[in-house]
Amino acid sequence: MTNIILCGGNGTRLWPISRTLMPKQFVKLFDNKSLFQLTVERNSTICDNEFVVSNTEQYFLALDQLAELKKEDSSYLLEPVGRNTAPAIALACLALDSEEIVLITPSDHLIKDEVEYKKVINTAINMAKDNNLVTFGITPTFPETGFGYIESEGENVKAFHEKPDFNTATEYLKAGNYYWNSGMFCFKAGVFLEELKKYSPKIYENSLIAFNNSVKNEHIRIKHEDMINIDEDSIDYAVMEKSSKVKVVPSNIGWSDVGSFDALYEELPKDDNNNTLNKNHIGIDSKNNLIYGNERKIATVDIEDLIIVDTGDALLISKKGSSQKVKKVVSEIRKDTKMHHIHLTAHRPWGTYTILEDNPKYKIKRIVVEPGKRLSLQKHFHRNEHWIVVSGTATVKVEEKTFMLRANESTYIKMGDIHRLSNEGKIPVVMIEAQIGDYLGEDDIVRIEDDFSR
Repeated sequence: MTNIILCGGNGTRLWPISRTLMPKQFVKLFDNKSLFQLTVERNSTICDNEFVVSNTEQYFLALDQLAELKKEDSSYLLEPVGRNTAPAIALACLALDSEEIVLITPSDHLIKDEVEYKKVINTAINMAKDNNLVTFGITPTFPETGFGYIESEGENVKAFHEKPDFNTATEYLKAGNYYWNSGMFCFKAGVFLEELKKYSPKIYENSLIAFNNSVKNEHIRIKHEDMINIDEDSIDYAVMEKSSKVKVVPSNIGWSDVGSFDALYEELPKDDNNNTLNKNHIGIDSKNNLIYGNERKIATVDIEDLIIVDTGDALLISKKGSSQKVKKVVSEIRKDTKMHHIHLTAHRPWGTYTILEDNPKYKIKRIVVEPGKRLSLQKHFHRNEHWIVVSGTATVKVEEKTFMLRANESTYIKMGDIHRLSNEGKIPVVMIEAQIGDYLGEDDIVRIEDDFSR
């Protein structure tokens, strides 16, 4: 069995922790592990292989976190742009044998009861062997209005229902045959593709074209123009709501989609006052608060039932119970900043950069390049750059010259010069970069060569 791990989604409901270039599945929230890593660990005892479906911008995050788990033989399918779950699953299934049983899991869910989890997976496998499309219905514990529901008659799915209002959700809970839609599935790859072809033929045909045109080397890379041609749709709409082969496995597995700060609060360890544990928090007569912040001291006095999230460049304060409205905050932020997109510290395939100061005419960054990695060969049209090496030894190429920079040495790169920085040593290169110019956006980069196919 292959675990197809879906890494799409930007996790906007957990802003400012989660950003487009560091979505919630890769943030290390639980015992210094990410939800993605927990997903891999949980399923690696059940499945033979991992098949990661990821946006090209986030692929290296998955690669690095799998390397931390010493799992370096996983397969990857890289999407240039997301088109929802139906195309993502179709493209992955096209890469597998039609008889292969696949376990489809989001990468950003938490499952605490792994003993029960293995039981429901085994039940699903047996159903999948009989050519069924199996979904997992989470046994509801309260009338949640933020999830879709599955209505069942025994193991058969009677209907899928959109997110209900509170009164409807209460009636679902009383009825006893309604389950939260987990977004997890199990089936043979070929059976799913047959049903997709039957009920959403356009998605199937364009997915097949995209897969056949893809670049297949160490990973499968879908071309942008082919991905755009695939209709955007979920597996529920495209197949599950239409197929007659759908079964449901009731699952009481300690599941959470960690889809809001209220949900996150429930899962994090607490102190004696029911505040989330945080070494930077000083609480005076404060209780029942979610306190998140790694950089600055956070002091609270006489407060209760709040969510306080500090990420250095943004501070979120919300009442508990209102955190679903964070999506509205992100909508406002999108209008005039990039704070929905990237943190002050951005993770790149070669290492990280941290913005230390950002002004209209200059920007200062701390850049860390990991051993054996190098930046793209590039040039800029609107800025000059000063590089000062703080530690490590950098190999620098500027136009036709190649030279070494050691700690406390610097160089100057003129606007338009073709340049590259490489770390050929055994320790990280740490560098301060000062950019000066009329435009300092990250899109002022013309890449001539790139090890990461960007």
